[in-house]
Amino acid sequence: MADLKTVNEEIFKKYWRVLKLARTPTRDEFNKIAIVAAMGILIIGMIGFIVYELMAFATL
Repeated sequence: MADLKTVNEEIFKKYWRVLKLARTPTRDEFNKIAIVAAMGILIIGMIGFIVYELMAFATL
């Protein structure tokens, strides 16, 4: 049981170190991330739509 407590403490210290280094993004960074994510969603959606249309056309 003591080993498990030691392991948990070490893991907590590692996570705490990462959280201390983390910071909130600036508005510009957030906007860039949001634009890239939106573009990725649109691209995946377009690929899915094209595949759907090709499959619907192939069954005619």
